[in-house]
Amino acid sequence: MNLILKTAVKGNYKTVMEAFDRRLFEALKPSVGKMEIVEFTGSKKGDRVHMQFISPVKAEWISDIVEDEVNDTSAWFVDVGVKLPWPLASWRHQHIVEMIDENNSMIIDDITYTGTNFLFTLFLYPALFFGFYPRKKIYKAYFSKLYNS
Repeated sequence: MNLILKTAVKGNYKTVMEAFDRRLFEALKPSVGKMEIVEFTGSKKGDRVHMQFISPVKAEWISDIVEDEVNDTSAWFVDVGVKLPWPLASWRHQHIVEMIDENNSMIIDDITYTGTNFLFTLFLYPALFFGFYPRKKIYKAYFSKLYNS
């Protein structure tokens, strides 16, 4: 199943992509429940993100960054789930930042996933949508503040 969210933000696409660091990752943490970042080595190929969900359920999530690229109009990296919380079976999240113009960019969260069976795949869609939708507001505020400082 595929979920795509697009958010227009202030900032040059290269500057926006460079800001995909631990500080932004901390800002994007879900407001519901408790999550600890065990390891965050970056957003380049070979890096790893390891999270521990403590509540409402205990679960571990490990993703490896398997691709990254910057070209004349966009920048992106891909994280792939290595260890996922049940009921996720697979996870591929492409973080894309496209140039709108010199001072504005479009962040695209392109997520492809499967659940442990067809029904879980379907039921996960609304949970993931509502889990990732708040990022739009966070991205806008984060990059507006970063761009204006």
